Amino acid sequence: LSGGRDNTLLSVLDKTITPMGARLLRRFLLRPLRHHQTIKQRQQAIQQLINSQLIETIQTTLKRLGDIERILARMALKTARPRDFMQIRNTLGILPEIHQLLANYDANRLVLIDRELGQFPELLNLLQTALVDEPPVLIRDGGVIAEGYNEELDKLRHIRDDASQFLLDLEQRERERTGVSTLKVGYNRVHGYFIEISRSHHIDVPTEYVRRQTLKNAERYITPELKGFEDQVLSANERALALEKSLYDELFDKIMPDLPALEMSASAFAELDVLANLAERAETLDYIAPNFSDRAGIVIEAGRHPVVEISIKQHFSPNSLKLTDQQRLLLITGPNMGGKSTYMRQAALIVLMAHMGSFVPATKAVIGPVDQIFTRIGASDDLASGRSTFMVEMSEAAYILNNATEHSLVLMDEIGRGTSTFDGLALAWACAEKLVRDIGAYTLFATHYFELTQIPELFDKAINVHLDAIEHGDKIVFLHQLKSGPASQSYGLQVAQLAGVPNDVIKVAKQKLVQLEAKRQQSADEGVSLQADLFTAPIEYSAVEQYLEQLNPDELTPKQALEQLYKLATILKK
Repeated sequence: LSGGRDNTLLSVLDKTITPMGARLLRRFLLRPLRHHQTIKQRQQAIQQLINSQLIETIQTTLKRLGDIERILARMALKTARPRDFMQIRNTLGILPEIHQLLANYDANRLVLIDRELGQFPELLNLLQTALVDEPPVLIRDGGVIAEGYNEELDKLRHIRDDASQFLLDLEQRERERTGVSTLKVGYNRVHGYFIEISRSHHIDVPTEYVRRQTLKNAERYITPELKGFEDQVLSANERALALEKSLYDELFDKIMPDLPALEMSASAFAELDVLANLAERAETLDYIAPNFSDRAGIVIEAGRHPVVEISIKQHFSPNSLKLTDQQRLLLITGPNMGGKSTYMRQAALIVLMAHMGSFVPATKAVIGPVDQIFTRIGASDDLASGRSTFMVEMSEAAYILNNATEHSLVLMDEIGRGTSTFDGLALAWACAEKLVRDIGAYTLFATHYFELTQIPELFDKAINVHLDAIEHGDKIVFLHQLKSGPASQSYGLQVAQLAGVPNDVIKVAKQKLVQLEAKRQQSADEGVSLQADLFTAPIEYSAVEQYLEQLNPDELTPKQALEQLYKLATILKK
């Protein structure tokens, strides 16, 4: 409604649990289906999920999933991090629960999802054995491979981790041997391990003490025993990290054979998420399953705009729609803010939702074959391309007229308003005539040109409808109800007053309106009705135009072209 993601159909429908489910739902919206059987399979799955009352249980289980699709992409490139492996392990761990839940259903899509999820007991066992419960972010930090997975790694870690006890024992022995109670054994990154004796203790240090560092208040020494231990510990730590990195790289190789099956499983998780989400939305928002027919037509009873109905505080007024093979164009009139655009968009969104497999906001919906949805709604300049509002409007209208078919749904709102009155009126009439007479598309055509309400008199497949409103004093009350026949007036001044236009401006406008209506009535009394004559009188082409219409210049030789030119000159003289 506002141009962003908020207040859009996607924002209403997207209560998915997983990132991959959210991406798939978006694809469902952008790539609706035309194959009715596939759509019905989705509907069947959604209905069974609603009936089972297990939607919340399924969604709660799915919350434990990560973004498996992207994790598997990193796995394929061997750029996955330790916690990516943890997410794969956790995902495989919930598979038995999901399989148990899906055993309650026999809908084709859910049975297929259950099959595609697969089983990976060996891979799960490998990851449970190889990884610690909560691995660090990076492999370079170590601590990723679990104890018991590799015997050599366990030995190296044992040497490294037992260093603390060795240092405590050494410190106690040296204190007893030297009689220095404040003697300390320590370590720093620059000088390694050392024995520190304060300068306040003037003793003859043992001969095996080799000075390593002199401080202001202490001396630091190293002994052959401590040096040997240092070499062993530092070497063990480096070798442990190198071995752990090697074992981590081997995990990539071990997971690669299962990668295609895991990708299929991730896709199945995404589809389950989307179907459970659509089931939850249908149940929460009171949607129904639309029916599909091979017969032409779009019939919607008590349809509601899926976005507007949850974004407004007051009650939403539902409206019905009936387009059949004998009723192809609805010419919609009514006041601004009366609900014309909402009604048109509502129809398109319901058709779109139906073709993505979703339930729809209505009490009943029957939809025949629809191949495309075209819209010409709103007015905006395309400043980047240097195109005016009218140019944008005409470009979109041209695309519709050149590409729509008898199975297309076309929404045209206020066509022709970007130019002068007569130009706009003429273009709007011609577009409506083309759609109903030549193309035969399902068309919702909203307009403020009341002259267009004559179209149903000329074409049987067009009818007039309007969004109702009533006056209450100087104010207007919008009923938002679709009624048959054209609107009686546009209520433009009342809407302007409602929008906050100053009263003195409204007063002048009312005076001018009275003058214009009196002038129009005078013209009508005198038998002058230019706008009516513009469309009711048949267009007669001149003899020259009729003759030119029959010619094909590409098929004429120079001599023949000259002969035709003489014939045209003769016709003009007559």
